[in-house]
Amino acid sequence: MKNSIEKLEEIKLLNQFDLGSTATGIKVHTHQASEELIAAAVRLYEKGLTDHVDGGYLTDRGIEAASHAQSLMKLLSK
Repeated sequence: MKNSIEKLEEIKLLNQFDLGSTATGIKVHTHQASEELIAAAVRLYEKGLTDHVDGGYLTDRGIEAASHAQSLMKLLSK
């Protein structure tokens, strides 16, 4: 189950990116964010989906992943 929770945290973080502008990134503040969110940001960076360990900007692969994640959320909310 831990693996599933980790993936959900990553998806939640991908859903926070604004895909309307590649010049918009996010910053995960280590003194404010939960340990799970911080760990998700690190994993996304390690997977090459973001350009910085604490969020930053989406890479090309990250844009694709975030697009899929956000599309899924839209489908589920119908």
